[in-house]
Amino acid sequence: MKHHRPARRGRQPRLIERGRSTRLRPLQPRPNHSGKRRGDLLRRQGRLAGQGRYQLGGGIRDLKAVETWLKAGIERVVLGTAALHDPALVKSACRAFPGRIAVGIDGREGRVAVRGWVEQTDMTVLELGQSFEDAGVAAIIFTDISRDGVMAGVNIAAIKAFAKSVSTPVIASGGVASLDDLRAVKALEQDGVIGVIAGRAFYDGQLDVGAALKLVAA
Repeated sequence: MKHHRPARRGRQPRLIERGRSTRLRPLQPRPNHSGKRRGDLLRRQGRLAGQGRYQLGGGIRDLKAVETWLKAGIERVVLGTAALHDPALVKSACRAFPGRIAVGIDGREGRVAVRGWVEQTDMTVLELGQSFEDAGVAAIIFTDISRDGVMAGVNIAAIKAFAKSVSTPVIASGGVASLDDLRAVKALEQDGVIGVIAGRAFYDGQLDVGAALKLVAA
């Protein structure tokens, strides 16, 4: 078996671009950075990656910020905490920028967690997901917090149950550690899962970008 040496984090956007990834998701910039400075940082990162397609979430709390990021070259903005505390923003953003707004729902034991997973709520992930059925959301990024970043494998049962309970397309996130995980998620396409996010497995060299993209594109 060929061993893939862990990629240095600074080189990862270039490696993903070589693998022809359809969308890059840079690390979430700190909310207290000015919009202009964050935009400059991401434009520089974009030049490193070539013609990368970016999806961005984190600290976006108003329509002006959404507009700023989209004008800066971000293809899709992800609203997470705002989806819980300001659902009107999600609906307004979807009307203003159709097809370019996603909702991020992070769950722990079936309950929504927000503000960087610090705030645990009483709302279930299904309740929040279903509340945007008619909003025009492009996709829901469903993250199982208990699996994210720990390389423990994806929670297929939770992903499937969530995807079958909403009409909005779902992107699975959390726990991807191998090609087997990607195969398992890909098998959920008929249930409404249209994509999957992998992070640490690429950075650690445990998952080859080219092989992963070839599998999901098949």
